Parts: sequence; C-alpha cells; structure tokens
Amino acid sequence: MSVASMTVRGGLGPDSAGLLGLARRGVAEAAMASDAAPRYAAAHLAALRAAAAVVAAKARPDQRTGPRRRPISVWVLLGRVAPEMSEWAAFFAAGARKRAAAEAGLAGQVSAREADDLLRDAEEFLQVAESILQVTHQEALPLTRTGA
Repeated sequence: MSVASMTVRGGLGPDSAGLLGLARRGVAEAAMASDAAPRYAAAHLAALRAAAAVVAAKARPDQRTGPRRRPISVWVLLGRVAPEMSEWAAFFAAGARKRAAAEAGLAGQVSAREADDLLRDAEEFLQVAESILQVTHQEALPLTRTGA
C-alpha cells in the first residue's frame, strides 16, 4: 500500500479535488490493467475526470447550465473555460468512441500500443490539469510493515 498526498493552493472546491483524486486513481487502475481495452477505457475515463475537475473549478454558472436542447460534452466545456487546454480537449474527444467500444468489450478495437500511448497521455493531461488548478501531487513511498 502507498500513501499519496495532494496539496491544494488557492480555492479549489471539494468537487474538483474529488474528481482529481478519482482521475489519479483511474490512471493507477489503467496502469495495472493487463488487457488493452480496459487500460484504454480507464485511462480515457481518468482524463475525463481531470477535465471535469477543471470545468468544475473554472466554469461560471452560465457556462455549466442553461436552456439547451442537447447536453454539452465536458471536452467542449473544457475548451470554453480553459482555452489553453483546447488541444487536449480535441484529442480526448476524438478518442471517446474508441473508449465506448473498449468499455463495451468489442474485440480488436484497441491495440496494446494505443492503450499504452493513451495511458501516458492521460497521465500528462492530469499533470497539466493539476498545474492549472495549482494542485501538487506527490506519490509517497510504499508503506511497509516492520517487525517489532
């Protein structure tokens, strides 16, 4: 078991902090997945949660809600509230269908290389999101039991 710490600067709310924690756990889950499809899906979901954390922290109420006929993707919202993340948003939005196929268990939709690449991208994206939100994350060394 290991202990991780997260330091928040500024006024990050509990919703955003919780989403970042879920994103961090999702990256770890993806790294542990031995099959490509679950690794891809978990990495993409981790990025989605990191994006949601940024949107939750930066969006004004009129950007999140209002009369709409169709729901708006978090990737679209991310580009609106954090234009500096627009390229990331477009990149992950393009992979949403592949994630859905991977989650549905459709064989052959995701290669091991694609899953590994997305995992690295999701981890980098999470670090960018944490930086934008002024959150530092530090992995602690594994806890070990010592004899008495």
